[in-house]
Amino acid sequence: MRLIKDLFLGTRLFVGLGFVITLLMLAFAFPILMAVAQSLLVLLSVLFVYDLISLFNRAVNVEVERNIPHVLSLGDDNVIRLYLKNKSRLRLGITIIDELPEQFQLRSFTINTILDPNFEKKIEYTIRPLSRGLYEFGSVQLFCQSALGLIQRRIRTGKEIQVPVYPSVIQLKKYELKTFARIATENGIKKVRRIGHSYEFEHIKTYNRGDDYRSINWKATGRKAQLMVNQYEDEKSQQVYCIIDKSRVMHMPFHGLSLFDYAVNSALVMSNIILGKQDKAGLLSFAESTKSIVKADRSRNQLRKIMDALYKEKEDLVEANYENLYLTCRNVINGRSLLMLYTNFESQYALQRVLPQLQKLNRQHLLVVIFFENTEIAKDTAKEIDSLEDIYTQVTAEQYAFTKLQLLQQLRQLGIIALLTRPEELTVNAINQYLELKARGMI
Repeated sequence: MRLIKDLFLGTRLFVGLGFVITLLMLAFAFPILMAVAQSLLVLLSVLFVYDLISLFNRAVNVEVERNIPHVLSLGDDNVIRLYLKNKSRLRLGITIIDELPEQFQLRSFTINTILDPNFEKKIEYTIRPLSRGLYEFGSVQLFCQSALGLIQRRIRTGKEIQVPVYPSVIQLKKYELKTFARIATENGIKKVRRIGHSYEFEHIKTYNRGDDYRSINWKATGRKAQLMVNQYEDEKSQQVYCIIDKSRVMHMPFHGLSLFDYAVNSALVMSNIILGKQDKAGLLSFAESTKSIVKADRSRNQLRKIMDALYKEKEDLVEANYENLYLTCRNVINGRSLLMLYTNFESQYALQRVLPQLQKLNRQHLLVVIFFENTEIAKDTAKEIDSLEDIYTQVTAEQYAFTKLQLLQQLRQLGIIALLTRPEELTVNAINQYLELKARGMI
């Protein structure tokens, strides 16, 4: 029974049978072809039995090991590795079917390869999860065939495994080095000239050419009989909250991810950098009411708390309640803090409706409002015009883009720091904004 379940007929067998049947049909008109057809049928049967014995021999053994990261990253290309080992003396053609989670909706995912006798091979492919949650991988199925290719033997191996998809861990590691200003040289992360001193004293060091002479410590200079200067560092233990709007305005998708998912990924990376700067990172999400609250702290497991909270977050289909957000911030956040608000505005009316609450938050804290460009509409402004409809489309797109710039300017005129960004550039721009505020001593 097991042999029958694992036996699959190959394409070459059907081609051969089709050719024999054709000869048998022609034999009615040309009797001489009957002997040829019968001979070919016998030969095909012998080859079939030989192929069957060769493939279903106990000596034929192919091992496969699947290497999956413990945690997959949302919206990133995650690498899955398969390690194949052919322990037989046959050169095998193998079709690999890895049973991917149902979230990917891939029904024809196959990998074709050839394994020489006693040979090992590594195969890599990438998957890009577009939603958070638990992903269940099935087994790995190998369909092996010999050089004859008349039949295939199925080898089912690999254990079923469940892997969680968290906010982008890959981006978290990628931008981790950006916590150190001296080596923040990757594309997109810009260095910000520091204005004056940072405010916390770090240590006294020997004067080197190029040091600020205003930092000379004359008492230490007198004791050491050589020039000594004070070394300063960034202020620490400041509170920084990432506030995520999870209402319906954040549902808009770009490249498979919603604006909310972009904000979730950015908030995780920002939290890691904030903690790397020795500040206190916190998280708050809201829609009609406040959902998740992680109070600002810089303990060892703070990043894990934030990651777990972001993993469980889901968008709501309601309007955002900024009055409730203001009351929550007033009751939960003690002391002046930096608030990184991820939201989106599509019209003047949408901004005017929440502007009073934003101004109140900005008076009590340092508020940074981050909202998004619509990159799909922006493409229409650069299209060539071929018809009257194209003119209407381009004018509408330009008007929409101009409205976004008006919203940005209006927030800045009211003293609120605002950032208009493309969804795919959100993380880099948010990091730059934080580092700039940190360098200027505004928090």
